[in-house]
Amino acid sequence: MTTTSEETPVRRGGVRAEERALAPDLARGIMLLLIVLSNTAFHLWAARRGPSGWQPADGSWLDHAVQFTMIIVLDLRVYPLFAFLFGYGMMQLFLRQTAAGNSERGAARILRRRSLWLIVIGLLHSTLLMAGDIVGYYGMLSLVLGLVFLRRSERALKRWICAGAVLIVFFAAQPVVSALLRGELGTLGYAGAEPGFMAYAAQEGNWLTAAGTRLETGLFITFLASALALAGGGYVVFLLGFWAARRRVLEEPGRHRTLLRRTAVIGITVGWLGALPAALAHVGALDVPADAQSEEGALTLLRDVTGNAAGLGYVAAVALFVHWWTSRRARVGAGEIAGSAASAIWGAGAGAGATVVAAVSAVGKRSLSCYLAHSLLFAPVLAAWGLGLGEHLSSWTMALFAVGVWLLTVAGAYALERAGRRGPAEAVLRRLMYGARAKAG
Repeated sequence: MTTTSEETPVRRGGVRAEERALAPDLARGIMLLLIVLSNTAFHLWAARRGPSGWQPADGSWLDHAVQFTMIIVLDLRVYPLFAFLFGYGMMQLFLRQTAAGNSERGAARILRRRSLWLIVIGLLHSTLLMAGDIVGYYGMLSLVLGLVFLRRSERALKRWICAGAVLIVFFAAQPVVSALLRGELGTLGYAGAEPGFMAYAAQEGNWLTAAGTRLETGLFITFLASALALAGGGYVVFLLGFWAARRRVLEEPGRHRTLLRRTAVIGITVGWLGALPAALAHVGALDVPADAQSEEGALTLLRDVTGNAAGLGYVAAVALFVHWWTSRRARVGAGEIAGSAASAIWGAGAGAGATVVAAVSAVGKRSLSCYLAHSLLFAPVLAAWGLGLGEHLSSWTMALFAVGVWLLTVAGAYALERAGRRGPAEAVLRRLMYGARAKAG
């Protein structure tokens, strides 16, 4: 029997296979590759750092090429992508619950429980393996934003998105522009501060000591950094995910091609150009004060602000690819390509491409499991308290290691997909969210 009363709310399980959309899953799968690459810098614990305190400043020309590329494409660009997809998934879950007959309050309670468990998982992850955990951070953001915005109208969402954009410009973009106009870029930041990678304790030889540092860092990121993000407008991309999910932008990319094209072109262009000064300064091609390159400096602030645009651009680019991919396969299936030779060539290529797309999407469906698996494969092998391999790698060899780790998770996720099984972390979280008696889904 179904009821919408608050006393006996409808409880259906999570997303069913037929309800999944390709674009969000594919975007999450690609995002995991970007995350594992962006996390490589603090595992190079013996490398010499420059004024930024993050990317290594030594190595060969190949290392510098990798550092340059990561600063432009990845650093401070992947988190907005994650935030958008996280917000999008939250609203999808909320809408599925209410469509199944659950009350809005009942659906919000499920999401609140999910957020609280993500905070717990994130802090455990930080303490045991990886201080830079983002699961707890976004669990905290989702807890607050879910309480305030899940049931708000689209008009209210738009107002708060605009307000957040103003806050971002005021707190981050305005100081950079002001310092640039005065010719005093060095007035922002301090190059003498402790390098940021130290907070991850990969250089610590004792696991227990490292765990204490990681816990401290995890608590800071989960609670203080999330509070600062809320106060400074950092919730904007999250709420854009809410808004886009209500419009079904990723489920129906064909209906939103104009929006997606503009977002992809403008977002990626702005994001990469915003990071270009920091990348040029890092490799010595641009002469700016060391303080301007520091973690609180003008170039980092500029990179941070424009990273929001890049993250949205990446999501839009994946959605456009999915629209092209599914449309092309549908046309080929309808016999648009004539001739046996052409059909055979396309069929072979399409078959291999379909396998790749399915495998990467399988990672997206099991993003929490794969994210945690990265740390299981990274930390004990690279940290000083483990095998210590991070001491002997450089930027480009570490990048290869990271890609190898991601490919292992792709293989594992695809095997689970073929077997019709969820990721282990998703299965546990699902049980914690819905309980043993939730409807199958």
